[in-house]
Amino acid sequence: MSEVKLHDMGDIILETRGLTKHYGGVHALEDANFILKKGEHVAIMGDNGAGKSTFVRQITGVEQRTRGTVIFDGHEVDFKGPLEAREAGIETVFQTLALADHLDVPDNLFLGREKTMWNWLGPFRRLDYKSMRADTMAALEKTGVKIPNIRNTIQNMSGGQRQCVAIARTASFHSKLTIMDEPTAALGVQETAQVENIVRTLKKAGEPLILVSHNMRQVFDLVDRIIVFRRGRICANLDIKNESFTGEDVVSYITGAKTGAEYEGVA
Repeated sequence: MSEVKLHDMGDIILETRGLTKHYGGVHALEDANFILKKGEHVAIMGDNGAGKSTFVRQITGVEQRTRGTVIFDGHEVDFKGPLEAREAGIETVFQTLALADHLDVPDNLFLGREKTMWNWLGPFRRLDYKSMRADTMAALEKTGVKIPNIRNTIQNMSGGQRQCVAIARTASFHSKLTIMDEPTAALGVQETAQVENIVRTLKKAGEPLILVSHNMRQVFDLVDRIIVFRRGRICANLDIKNESFTGEDVVSYITGAKTGAEYEGVA
């Protein structure tokens, strides 16, 4: 991660300049210029294969970009993997969830940041299970996620419960930026409502969020702006507070019925 400090970022938490990803001859992402302000919630929408998840993978270091610049919290960054991104303050719920099936809920919430005791033993540590279980219960209560038995392993949970554990893990730790990639795609009505309440909690706490979603109702209810991707490019930047556009307009950008010729940047 670069230590180059940029002094003109103001209230911007994340910016990408010319972010591009090619897979051989396939241009999955091309010249994505994007700005997210502190405390702002932005939705990324687009058809399948439009470049939404590719964009997230470049920001979080899951993949290495072909070219372009990522500036996070005033520094130019080049994360080598999701762990580096998380250490810098980016918490992400990926579509794959990234949960350890053979571990229980506390072990998954604290995976990679386990609480330990007896630090005076030098390199040897003992996990503080009691503290992790207590913090897990507090985290689930804070986020409104209901898990009947937190000692149950992930592999024995329903798809909805697994998704909620992944989201609770992300929302439980204070972060500079939260990214959710289709967090409610496989959830029922009640579980979807829980996730949306988590998003609202993050908004009240002033934590910025990027939400990748196909759910039009959800997007209009939860975010400040909508960024539309089409064929690997950003084609629209729509302010929710501007009542001159509707869900039909968003669909028009997604399908290409509107070309986004008036789009001049994301600011």
